Amino acid sequence: MKYNKIKVVFFTFFLFLFFVSSAFGSVNLAYPKKVGLGEAFLVRLTSDKPLESVSVEWKGKTVKPEIREWKERYVALAMFGTDVLFDKTGKDRLVIKYVSDGKNRSLGRTIKVAKKKYKIQRLTLPENMVTPPQEVYDKISRDREEVKAAKASMSDQRKWFLPFQRPTKGSQSSPYGAQRILNGKPKNPHRGLDFRGSKGTAVKAMADGKVVLVGDHYYAGNCVYLDHGNGVVTMYFHLSRIDVKEGEIVDRGQVIGGIGATGRVTGPHLHMSVSVQGRLVDPAYVLYKTTDQLLGIK
Repeated sequence: MKYNKIKVVFFTFFLFLFFVSSAFGSVNLAYPKKVGLGEAFLVRLTSDKPLESVSVEWKGKTVKPEIREWKERYVALAMFGTDVLFDKTGKDRLVIKYVSDGKNRSLGRTIKVAKKKYKIQRLTLPENMVTPPQEVYDKISRDREEVKAAKASMSDQRKWFLPFQRPTKGSQSSPYGAQRILNGKPKNPHRGLDFRGSKGTAVKAMADGKVVLVGDHYYAGNCVYLDHGNGVVTMYFHLSRIDVKEGEIVDRGQVIGGIGATGRVTGPHLHMSVSVQGRLVDPAYVLYKTTDQLLGIK
């Protein structure tokens, strides 16, 4: 008798879910429940009914991802991540709000940010690059304001897809997250990837985008910032030349400059960073991972 009651309860609950699904449409949310500190990840909302608007909030940042139609379903895909310098481990609330059939709905989930171990790098540089002279402080401050504005770019159209294109043919050297010891002094961790290459070697755009900043900065040297939409920006440093101008629309794989040794460097190489909602994440996660992997789908 008890077994039959359980069957009835289960069947009733199944019918409830069926009617709810029929009334509101089938909505699926995909996201990773756990990510490492410094990693990028994706959040995807899929619906069989039109989505009028979608917003995704995490760690105080809100993204309104572009809604696309794919295989007769409606899909909104957003990218987030943590910065090894500024973020901490722990649990953070993910909130998804969407409008369908004129009705507002909300979903809440939790993502755990776990600790990761990064290597230590000891480098020797000219002392003025480790401790800048007083007369360049104003320039460094202006550089930071330009960078802050570029990283805040939030164009509506998503122009990226995973994996991103490799920016140059050289082998990878310094990894993301490495704790830098410069001339014996502990400094901020490395928040990008370095690629070896001789001066002038082509540097290519990792995805379609718009040039939002072309700069000559004290630390980064000649640099280019590309906005790829929905809060994703790629950054290319130490260039020997720049082949694009601000406001220009570029295609994935287009040459935007050449490897150089401008700014704070020990020799010619490309430093590449990825900003996601203003946070510098490990570029390896957009270069070598698939959409399913960043959604936590095995």
